[in-house]
Amino acid sequence: MSVRVLVADDQAPFRLAARSVVGATADFELVGEARSGREAIELTRSLRPDLVLMDIAMPDLDGIEAARSIAAAFPATVTILLSTYRAEDVPERARTCGAAAYVHKSDFCGPVLRVVWDGRAYSSSAR
Repeated sequence: MSVRVLVADDQAPFRLAARSVVGATADFELVGEARSGREAIELTRSLRPDLVLMDIAMPDLDGIEAARSIAAAFPATVTILLSTYRAEDVPERARTCGAAAYVHKSDFCGPVLRVVWDGRAYSSSAR
């Protein structure tokens, strides 16, 4: 059974890259893409993904607040925050929003996706 993935990022190039990583990773399936935090919440409601890959800085509603809403309404859905922040610069509220992990965008690849999904505990990549 595949892990159903929703990608939420306001930048089309990163959505394309994430789509490629998800598509190339065994047992992961892309089910949707969102361009804002609000759209991520709406698509989580309608698509019921297992995993949301969420950019932190997005228009309309940032990824941290969207992750908080998703964790409250859909506790079975795992959220991984992605951004270009160095781990030490990630806002403190990211650690308490219900996200399972933070991954620097430059570290995001299939093996990291697999490790974070399998671990599902808050961690951060070192940057």
